[in-house]
Formats: sequence, C-alpha cells, structure tokens
Amino acid sequence: MKRVLWIVVFLLRSLEGVMFTKHPSNQTVSQGNAARLGCAVQGLMEPDIVWLKDGEKLYSTDQMFITLGEQHWETFHSVKSVQQQDAGQYWCEVEFHGLTFSSERAWITVEGVPHFLQEPQDVATFPNVPFNLTCVAVGPPEPVEVLWWLGGVLEGEPRSSPSVLHVQGVNSSIKFYCEAKNARGISVSRTGTVHIKVLPAAPVGLQVLRMVENNVTLSWRPGFTGHSELSTCIIQVSRRAARRWDLPQQEVQVPPHLQVMSGLRSHSNYSVRVSCANEVGASPFSPWLHFQTPESAPSAAPRNLTFDLSEQQLSLTWAKLEEDELQGKLLAYKVQWTLRGEAQEPLLFKENMAQLSGGGRFFNASFQVSACTSVGCGPWTPPVLVLPASVQVQVQRSHMWVGLLLGLLVATVVGLLLTVVAQRRGKETQFGSVFKGPGPESSVSFTAARSFNRTCAELQESTLDSLGINNDLKNKLQDVLIQERLITLGHMLGKGEFGSVREALLKTEDTSVQKVAVKVLKSDITSSGDIEQCLKEAAYMKDFHHPNVIQLIGVSLHRRPGQRLPIPMVVLPFMKHGDLHTFLLLSRLGEQPFDLSLQTLIQFMLDISRGMEYLSSRNIIHRDLAARNCMLDENMTVCVADFGLSKKIYSGDYYRQGSVSKLPVKWIALESLYTHRVLRHRTDRGIGGSHTAQNI
Repeated sequence: MKRVLWIVVFLLRSLEGVMFTKHPSNQTVSQGNAARLGCAVQGLMEPDIVWLKDGEKLYSTDQMFITLGEQHWETFHSVKSVQQQDAGQYWCEVEFHGLTFSSERAWITVEGVPHFLQEPQDVATFPNVPFNLTCVAVGPPEPVEVLWWLGGVLEGEPRSSPSVLHVQGVNSSIKFYCEAKNARGISVSRTGTVHIKVLPAAPVGLQVLRMVENNVTLSWRPGFTGHSELSTCIIQVSRRAARRWDLPQQEVQVPPHLQVMSGLRSHSNYSVRVSCANEVGASPFSPWLHFQTPESAPSAAPRNLTFDLSEQQLSLTWAKLEEDELQGKLLAYKVQWTLRGEAQEPLLFKENMAQLSGGGRFFNASFQVSACTSVGCGPWTPPVLVLPASVQVQVQRSHMWVGLLLGLLVATVVGLLLTVVAQRRGKETQFGSVFKGPGPESSVSFTAARSFNRTCAELQESTLDSLGINNDLKNKLQDVLIQERLITLGHMLGKGEFGSVREALLKTEDTSVQKVAVKVLKSDITSSGDIEQCLKEAAYMKDFHHPNVIQLIGVSLHRRPGQRLPIPMVVLPFMKHGDLHTFLLLSRLGEQPFDLSLQTLIQFMLDISRGMEYLSSRNIIHRDLAARNCMLDENMTVCVADFGLSKKIYSGDYYRQGSVSKLPVKWIALESLYTHRVLRHRTDRGIGGSHTAQNI
C-alpha cells in the first residue's frame, strides 16, 4: 500500500514539471511565401510532440526535435509556399501517462488574391424567365469586389462580395463568370452556362434484365434530359399473335429506370418501347424491343374427347388447344387410362387422335387426355368411360319404351272415354253444355259456361304472386323464375304420383340452347297447398352446391286456359344415363348386358355417401333415399335427387313429424314407423340404405 502511494506522489510531482516554454505565434503571410511555427516543452525525457490544424493532426516525414537542455525539447512546423488552404488555427500537443498537454493556439493568415467560397453554378431555365447568379469571394486583404460577365459583356459596376446578379431572362444558351478583386489582384471563377430547358431525347439501352416465368424486368438509360430532371416514363407494350394486340400503357416514376412487367402470357411474342418526360414534355419513343416469354404447361384440357369402339380398334379424338391455352410448343398429347380399376401405361400421340388396335380389350376402360409442352403437361379432360354403343343408348331406349307403353295406355283410356261420351245424351264442351232433346227431331239447347272475346290477347306470363304461396317461399324462388316461353318441352322421361319428368330445351340469355329435365306437376292438382309442396322441393335445391347433389336451374309456371292456378315446373340438369336403378338393371338384364367393375360400383356408393353427408351438414333429412332417386350424369357421377319428402331441421338434431304423410314404407328406417315419428340425421342411413346397396 505504501509503495502505491509513493508511485502516485511521484507521478504528481512529475506532472507538475511538464510545461510549454514556447508557443506558436500568429503570422500573416503573403500567398507563395514560407511560414514557420515553433513549440517547446520541458519536463519530459523524450516527448512526442504533435502539431494540429483546426483540430486535425498534421503528419510530416521531416519533423525534427531539437534538445534545448535536460528534459527540454523544441520542434517546428514549416510551410514552404503558403496557399489559401494553409490558412487556419495551429497548436501542438504532447501526451504523458494518459494526459494531454496543449500549447497556446496561433493563426496563419494568408494574404493574396481573393479566393472563392462559392462560384456561380450552371442554370437551367425556360426562355425569358428571370433567374439569379451568386458569387462569394474573400481575402485577405479585404475588401473584395465582384464583377459579372454575361455572354462576354460586363454587367454593371463592381459590387461587394458576396454578390447576387439578377438576370431578367435569356432566350438562348449563354456563358457567364465572375471576377473577384482586392489589393493583391484578381481571381476569375469557373465559367458557367445558362441552359434553356427542352424536350428530352429518347431513352437508350432498353433491354430485358430478367425473365422469371411470366414476369419480365425491363431496364433502360435516360438519353439527353433536356436540362431538366426526368419525372416519369411511359411504357408501351404490344403482343404479336395472329394480329397485334396493344396492351394498356404503363406510367412509372423514375428513377430507377426499370419496371417489372407481370401477368404476361407464356410463350408469346411481345414488343415494348419507352418514352420519358421532364417538365417540358415527353421524349420520342425508343426503338421497339422484341422478346418472347418462356413456355409453361398448358392452361386448359383438350375438349370434346369422344371415342368410336369396334371389334378391331378403339379410336379416340379430341379438339386441339388454342395457342393461348397451349402456352408453348406442343410436344405430344398424353393419354392415360385405367382398366378394371388399375392404371395402365400412359400413351403419347403427336396428333389430336389415337387409334388403338383390339377394341374389345378396352371395354369398360376409362380414358383421359392432357396436352404437354417442354415444361410439363396441363389439366386432364374429364374421364370418358368406353362402353359399347348399345349400352350408351340403352337408357334412352328404355325411356322410349316407357313412352310408347304410356302412349298406348293413354290411347286406350281415351277410346273408352269417347265410347262412354258418345252414349251420353249430354255433351260437355269448353263453352257450356249441349243436350239432345226428346223426340224424332233433334233439337239442341246450349248453356254458356263463360263469355269469351275472339280479339283477346294471348295468355299473360304467370308470376309467383298468382300461386297463393307464402311470402318466404315466393321471395326465395323469385330470382330463379324462368319465363315459360324460354322452355320447349320434349318427350317424357318418367312419371310419378305427383307429376312427370320431361326432356326439354332451355334458351339462355346468350341465345344458346341447353338440354334440361323438367319436373311438371300433374294438371289435375288445383290447390295452392299441393303447389306449395312442389315448390318447396325447388327451394331446397336452390341452396345446394355439391357435385353429388342435383342442383336447381330454375322454376317456371305453365299458364292453363280457364284455370285459376298455373302448373309449376322445376327445371333441373339433364342426366344422360338416367336413374341409377334403371342403369343397374340394364347392366344385368338389358338386351346387351355389360360388366361394371368393382371400382365403378364403389365409386357410385362413395358419390352417394358424399352427397348425403353434404345434406346432413345442411341439416336436411332426405327421407326417400333410393337408387331410383339417384341420377347418373354424362361423367358417370352419381347425384342424389328427388327432395319431395325432404325436411329441414332448424334446431336440435331431430325432426318430429307432426302429421301422417306418405312415406316409402318398404325402404324406410324402422324408427320412423313408431308412433312418435322422430326423424334424425341418421334416419337417412336406414331410408334407402339397404335398397341402394342391394341394387348396387
């Protein structure tokens, strides 16, 4: 502890002995002459004396130290030819044991011709618009006067520095400078230029910097700016196909001079050019730059995949893709197919057709086609099931036979009625009653049923307001009401207790025609309650959006002469292969039976399950699920249909049937026959479940 105290005392005594014995002094030096500053310090063995100018250390390779005595040293800082940049404040410093000792400070003042603190800068302006020029110069010696030269002509008298020259305006480019004068002489500033702002030149160096998928990064360099900053650039793009397509031009802020063009089509030829604008206006456009976007996989699947099956071969054809859909150079069409549920080796074809030998081996096979480019293959067509032509028309034939039988039945009934009517004395007509009077002479009396006018207009279009149904149901169906004149009814597809199903053609807003199925209520139903029950089924289907549940297209009203209420018609999608029950029967008992693979049957059951699961999620109890109420579309997809007995569960998980109604007793779930008649979501698992499974 004592040793540390002795060291501290020694250091304090040593520091007390450090002192500057000589300080630098102020000097005024003419420009070009020499200057010398001196500094001496005492109390250090070998001091490192450093010179500073305006706070910055000065480094010199020829600095020398002179010994004046024991622990007494002197050093100098010399400038051989003083210039204006040498003017400033100087001092010297020395460090000892972490402490810094500084000398007094001195100034070097440089006398000479004036030097410029601010020289006039170039000016860009519009013609005849006033502007200012500024010039600042200092000595010493002072004062300093400024003279202005504009276009080689002296402007006015000398002015004190700093000086601002106000120019009323020029109409062409002109040079200018200023002179600074003091007792030592004259200094001349840089020569500036007054530029007149003009339109910029066209951009140069337009190029594609990067190309990633359909995103292209363009870059360019500005040309001559017209002595004004560029603010925006306009990009024009056109696509060159069968004919030129000009795309909307884009305006971008600059700098930077680049832009990312997104959303371009794949494998397409584009042309682009750029124009940039300053405050005067827009430049000419650059030359067109042509480039092609890279290929990608096709965006669409081939359409209209059809087949022709014979004993010798199977022929497949499909439509070619449009250039915009292909998005590249076609390499091949890829055909993938499955047989008895097993995937087969894919096939490649150059043309939009394929001919495969041995037609019989492709029976009950499923085919799909995709177009391929060098990048990859696009979407697949919907699967097409290869069946003999007789099987394809079998369902249609069954409908035809049903129609013929019904026609014969109707003709027989009409014949019997005519026979009975002919034997009656009275005959009913739409105008009244006609009676045959007694006696040999036939006299006719007529009682009018209603009056009529030969010039009356045609029957007006029916509306939902004329049905007498509740407002909620009417409002729900209002936006799906189809005018009757747009529907052309065809032959009958089937008949039930409450009406019939007929094939029909529906005209759409774009004048195209769509093939549909129409459920028509029986014409002898005249109560609003029966009509409301029929339309409730349509209201249920309006909210269904699932590939395995039939969807409503719309409802229409058929106006009948002399009847108060029109007949409701429910418009549904046309199902090419009819109901599942008939299709399964034809596969076994038709004129030309065909085999259905286990995978196809399982797919039928999965489709039904998905549809029923969807109905359950919507709180709907079907109550009449059966194979006859499941329809097959052209892609062999099963859709659950016929919601005439369906019920909506609004709260809880069950529905209590409040009144006795007609139910499918043969296939109904057993709990639905109990006196309390409680129906739950699980009820549909019993209703028709065994019936559907038994048919499949």
